[in-house]
Amino acid sequence: MRIVSMSGALREHVGKKDAKALRRDAKVPCVMYGKGEQIIFSVPQTQFDRIIFNPEPCFVEIDINGTKHSAMLKDIDFHPVTEIVYHADFYELSDDKPVVMSIPVHTTGTSIGVMKGGKLAYKQKRLNVKAVPANMPSEILIDITKLDVAQRIKVQDIESNNYEILNPKSSEVLVVNSTRQSATSDTETAEAE
Repeated sequence: MRIVSMSGALREHVGKKDAKALRRDAKVPCVMYGKGEQIIFSVPQTQFDRIIFNPEPCFVEIDINGTKHSAMLKDIDFHPVTEIVYHADFYELSDDKPVVMSIPVHTTGTSIGVMKGGKLAYKQKRLNVKAVPANMPSEILIDITKLDVAQRIKVQDIESNNYEILNPKSSEVLVVNSTRQSATSDTETAEAE
């Protein structure tokens, strides 16, 4: 799992006035919860670029006044017009406590159905995964080599040893759709036999 480092500072005051002053200084008011008391702090606006503009999931290591905290971004609010980060919530991670994250689905291999002219379609590009932080995958890799035209891969077909996929077991993840080219290929194969 990718880890992004951030550095922040504890907020002395809490409230709308303080939050507005932070935003004027290009800082984002943040809160972290999960272990004991909430930690209220601020982070420079530019540090969110590595989290927001990258589709890969990540954990965040936040250095607040010299103390490091391992966390994950739980919620984020944007300004409705300028779309800058307005507020962020972080969840502090525990080694033994499972968390839920949205993890991208990637494929490996070349499908038999695609070689026949079919088209690979993603029904779900991300899946919800529950795991302790050490076992959280950065991607769900699916081998599609044996996938023929009109065949599908469902959540129940995906092996998950150290984590649990929370999506319904019967929901489709990938399918090789039939096309005119694949239909022609099937007809020619049948005629040759």
